[in-house]
Amino acid sequence: MEQLEFFEIPSPCIGICQTDARGYCKGCLRNRDERFNWLNFSDAQKYDVIRLCRQRKRRRQLAILKARKIEILQERAAATDNFDFDAEP
Repeated sequence: MEQLEFFEIPSPCIGICQTDARGYCKGCLRNRDERFNWLNFSDAQKYDVIRLCRQRKRRRQLAILKARKIEILQERAAATDNFDFDAEP
C-alpha cells in the first residue's frame, strides 16, 4: 500500500539568499536549479533536494572543523617555536 502525502513539503529556504563561490545558496545550500525549480518538482524530487542539502551542510561543517583544527595546530606549533627547550638556565 502506498502512503499518501497530505501536507505540502516546505521549501528549505531560511531567507539568507546569497550564493557562495560554488553556486550554492549560503542559507539553504540548494544550487540554482534546485532553487528555481522547487515549485515544479515532485515530492520525491523535493525530498531528494532536502537530502542533498543535509549532506552539503554536513560536509561544510566538517570542512570548517578541519580548518579550525589545522589553525589550532599551527598556533600551537608557533607557540612552541618561541620556546628554546635546549637552552640552559
